[in-house]
Amino acid sequence: MSMHCPVCLHASPAPFMRVEDRDYWRCPQCEATFLDPAQLPVAAIEHAHYRTHRNEVTDPGYRRFLARLADPLCAKLSPGLDGLDYGCGPGPALADMLTQAGHSMQLYDPLFPCDADALHRQYDFITCTEVVEHFHRPADEFARFDQLLRPNGWLAIMTLFQTDDQSFANWHYRRDPTHVVFYRPVTFHVLAEQYGWHCEIPAKDVVLLRQC
Repeated sequence: MSMHCPVCLHASPAPFMRVEDRDYWRCPQCEATFLDPAQLPVAAIEHAHYRTHRNEVTDPGYRRFLARLADPLCAKLSPGLDGLDYGCGPGPALADMLTQAGHSMQLYDPLFPCDADALHRQYDFITCTEVVEHFHRPADEFARFDQLLRPNGWLAIMTLFQTDDQSFANWHYRRDPTHVVFYRPVTFHVLAEQYGWHCEIPAKDVVLLRQC
C-alpha cells in the first residue's frame, strides 16, 4: 500500500502498532505516529465527542492549563498584536486570556460556527491548543498556518508529546477516538526545517514556531 506521512509527507512510513482494531503507523523521518487513513473518524463523531468536553472560559483550572502556552508566548509578543485562535472550540478561554493581555483575537474552528473570513487575512501569531492531534491532513494545516502568518509571526502549539512506545496502547491520549496523530519534539523540528521556521520548546508539550 502506498502511503505518505500526513505530517511531513515522507514516502515510507512503517507499521507501528495495532490496538483495538486500530492500525497505527510511524514516520521514520519526523517520528510522528498516526492512525491508518482508512480508519479516521467522521466529522459527526468528532463533533459529538467534543461536545462531551467541559472547557468553560472562566474555569480557573482550565485557564491555568492554557497558561502553559499563553505565558511563554506572551513573553515573545509586542503589545497590541493580531492573533488567531485556531480550533478555539465553543469556549475560547485562550482567546479571552490573550485579549486581556492586550491583543486583538479572531476565532476559527472547523467543527463549530465561526467566521470563515478569519482565514482570509494574516496574523502576527496563531494559537493551536489541543488541536493538532485531531488533524486528518496535518501537512495541509501547517501549510495553511505558514500562509496565515505575517513575516516573523509566531505559531504556538500545545499537544501531549508521544514519547513512550511501551505505554502507547494504554495511553489516555491515544484512547480518545478523535486523536489521530501524535507528535514528538523532533516532529516539530522537522517541520521547522521544512518551512524555514525557528523552533523552540519552552515547556513540556508546548512548541513555539516562528516564521523567519
